[in-house]
Amino acid sequence: MKIILTIISSLMILSGTVWFLQGMNVLGGSRMSGQPQWVLNGAVLAVIGIGLLIFTRWRRGVRPKN
Repeated sequence: MKIILTIISSLMILSGTVWFLQGMNVLGGSRMSGQPQWVLNGAVLAVIGIGLLIFTRWRRGVRPKN
C-alpha cells in the first residue's frame, strides 16, 4: 500500500509541477499555457502530493516491526 501511495504522490507532484509551469507560460503548447487558474491548480496539486508523500514516509518509520 505504501508503494502505491508513494507512486500516486510522486505523480501528483509531477503533474502539479507541469500544470504550474504551463500556467506560468514556461511550458507552452497547450490551452493551459498562460492561464492563471492552472498556476493555482498546479500549486495545490503539488502541495497535496508533497503532503501525501510526507505522510506516507512518516508512517513508514512509525510502524512497529513484527
